[in-house]
Amino acid sequence: MRIVRYWLEGRTGRGVLTGDEVREFPDGNTEPGAVVARLAELTLLSPCDPRTIVCAGSNYGGQLAEKGLPRPRQPSLFLKGRNAITGPGSVVLRPAEVRRLEYEGELAVVIGRTARHVPADRAADFVLGYTCANDVTADDWRADGQWARAKSADTFCPLGPWIETDIPDPAALRITTRLGDRTVQQAPTSDMVFGVGELLAYVTRWITLEPGDVLLTGSPAGVGPMHPGDTVDVEISGIGTLRNTVAGQG
Repeated sequence: MRIVRYWLEGRTGRGVLTGDEVREFPDGNTEPGAVVARLAELTLLSPCDPRTIVCAGSNYGGQLAEKGLPRPRQPSLFLKGRNAITGPGSVVLRPAEVRRLEYEGELAVVIGRTARHVPADRAADFVLGYTCANDVTADDWRADGQWARAKSADTFCPLGPWIETDIPDPAALRITTRLGDRTVQQAPTSDMVFGVGELLAYVTRWITLEPGDVLLTGSPAGVGPMHPGDTVDVEISGIGTLRNTVAGQG
């Protein structure tokens, strides 16, 4: 099932995408309801509205090799602010002061029920589904000494285009990031150092995640700059493609 959030005729809604039609979100265990509109007739929003966004840094073997870093013994975590959330087709704003704005294509895990002290082998019980993410980063702001500004400026967390609930194995996917018509990142999710189960178990030892919250799982090798006028696509097999454009901000 593909779950969407949308804007149509002045209101926000939640639905299920079947073919090119969005249907009413099912109530309980029922099937999706009546057709709301065709996909082209509405605006897709971020498919969830998370309270908490937890991110894993340097979690792909390829990226570690690219940076000349050893494999970590435990995940490296940071947070992004809710204000950073934006949806598919929306604009990523580059603040005027930023010299280098970077794309980071990632697999995003959307939580389905309250998760606290989750065993790694039961992670799937707490996951609603998966979507695509771009962990946008103002690289020169890393020098702040902490990453709040570098990771959480407005529009720095595009998500979408929908939540795919039918993913039997999140380690059997492939992530591809394109800058215009050029492929800049490509890797299997099996290259993660810590898989979804390990990450969820680690995070929920201290941070309770609620339905709709998001866990970003890290980015492959090939992180690089993007500029106003660029189009960035993050495509994950079995899920779809998140597309955003970059614009300058005065």
